[in-house]
Amino acid sequence: MRFLILADIHANWYALETVLADAEGQYDQILCCGDLVGYNPHPDRVTEWVRSQAHLVIRGNHDRVVAGLEHLDWFNEVAQVAARWTMHHMQSHNIEYLRALPPGPAQAAAFEICHGSPRDEDEYMTNAHEAAPCFASLTENLLFFGHSHLQGGFAQRRNKVLAIPAVRKKERESIFQLEVDTLYMLNAGSVGQPRDGDLRAAYALYETDQRLVTLRRVLYPAAKTAEDIRAAGLPEILGLRLQQGL
Repeated sequence: MRFLILADIHANWYALETVLADAEGQYDQILCCGDLVGYNPHPDRVTEWVRSQAHLVIRGNHDRVVAGLEHLDWFNEVAQVAARWTMHHMQSHNIEYLRALPPGPAQAAAFEICHGSPRDEDEYMTNAHEAAPCFASLTENLLFFGHSHLQGGFAQRRNKVLAIPAVRKKERESIFQLEVDTLYMLNAGSVGQPRDGDLRAAYALYETDQRLVTLRRVLYPAAKTAEDIRAAGLPEILGLRLQQGL
């Protein structure tokens, strides 16, 4: 089975459609690690697509806030503005869909997906030190996660935790085979708002028979999303961040 792993789309339709074109014909099912909405101006278009196409979807923190399941006070000011905008502009049936999304971890084939970490859907795993205690919560040898918007991940072997880097800026993809005696927590990266200094949309492919993971980056029209951000009346800083990968 071949899986397309998406995370942190954040209502960025142009990034999503570019990823789909890049991955066309290379997957059998689509999985989403949460945060369909927030920050960007296409929440309905993205959510409608996910509803109709994704095999398994879990919620992210922005999904919970927009759905009214979590208070937005703990968001920073810009994220609060974007969340309120989304609440007021998104169609009610799509908000209901977000409200019904399950939390992670969720089982998919012989691996799991979550948003933050396997022990807390809001926990950030941005380095090996933060990730190390989370390996004890795994129920499978492989987990895909999101939330941090940082492509890459972590591997644990003989109680040693190593970081797996993102795709290099001058390269399109990084392909590696999972080792049998190693635990993995992998971040596909953010489709709609990368924060690792690379503005390209990020995603992952996983082929279960060969245990083959592909981390990939693809250039999308971030300037076009920035134009729509301005036209929608969202904070202009959101468009500037997209064009810097921050």
